[in-house]
Amino acid sequence: MILITGGAGYIGSHVVKQLLEQNKDIVVVDNLSTGFQSTIDTLQTIKKFDFINLDLKEFEKVEELFKKYEIESVIHFAAFSQVGESMQNPMKYYLNNTVNTTYLVKCSSSYGVKKFIFSSTAATYGDPIFEKENILIDESFETKPINPYGQSKLMSEQVIKDEAKVNKGLKYCIFRYFNVAGADIHYVDEKLAPRVGESHNPETHLLPLVVKTALGKRDSITIFGDNYDTPDGTCIRDYIHVDDLADAHIKAIDYLEENENDTFNCGYGHGHSVKQIVQGVKDTTKCDFKVLKGERRAGDPLILVADNSKIKKKMGWTARYDDLELIVKSTYEWENNH
Repeated sequence: MILITGGAGYIGSHVVKQLLEQNKDIVVVDNLSTGFQSTIDTLQTIKKFDFINLDLKEFEKVEELFKKYEIESVIHFAAFSQVGESMQNPMKYYLNNTVNTTYLVKCSSSYGVKKFIFSSTAATYGDPIFEKENILIDESFETKPINPYGQSKLMSEQVIKDEAKVNKGLKYCIFRYFNVAGADIHYVDEKLAPRVGESHNPETHLLPLVVKTALGKRDSITIFGDNYDTPDGTCIRDYIHVDDLADAHIKAIDYLEENENDTFNCGYGHGHSVKQIVQGVKDTTKCDFKVLKGERRAGDPLILVADNSKIKKKMGWTARYDDLELIVKSTYEWENNH
């Protein structure tokens, strides 16, 4: 049995979708604070599974889960992830992300879980541009978070590593994501028709904001700074399709059968600038819209691109959807129909 926490959320729902399509036995936990019951209902149409509306801070109920189900693997997504909010309310992030993860690891260790797969973030690297410029970030790069969100994830990573040192039966994979984008690659009558996708309130991610603008749900999109030292003056990010990211988590279950604990970056190894994303949406959707110029935002790194050679070499992971047009199209179809 596989336990997925945060399975009603953006990335978690895509992992649940793929596990169900592979006919795996799963149990999903989510408190629906940022996830949606409608997502769970959609996933239930693929294959029935147990869903428990539960907040991980309810430690006694969490332990009941491990008593009820024979859980062999945990894939842990449940967390808050808004950088700006973490700056305003750090305790919310340390309690929800780090304390709750700590107890989940404790239960996993106590009840014989063999594999713990953790959703971390490139925010653990902080602002690498201060030290090295125009490089790919590999897993050996120094971790220096610059906000409580990144720090809460890095602290959780350490909890997992420390417990695995004393409990050799508990193995782990930690994934540090770069910019996750796109929606479920699913076709109906040869037309792209995502069943699950990205929904945040408020939405802060660039691609869905640009797509919302193309659909007329927003009046304009603002580019924050166009005088950076990049080819077109805007920041560059590594955008990985959510289904490719989900695939990595599922591959980790088999990987840990024969391999040691490890940490992997998840990205494509190349980036797109803010202007390229905006133009990509215009080209793919054939929609024009207003683009405004804003001032630089404090703490926006120049370039954040993953070195993904480790996950490709060691795990045999390969990208299937490394195509900006497809990423944009899946985002557009999801946003347009949901």
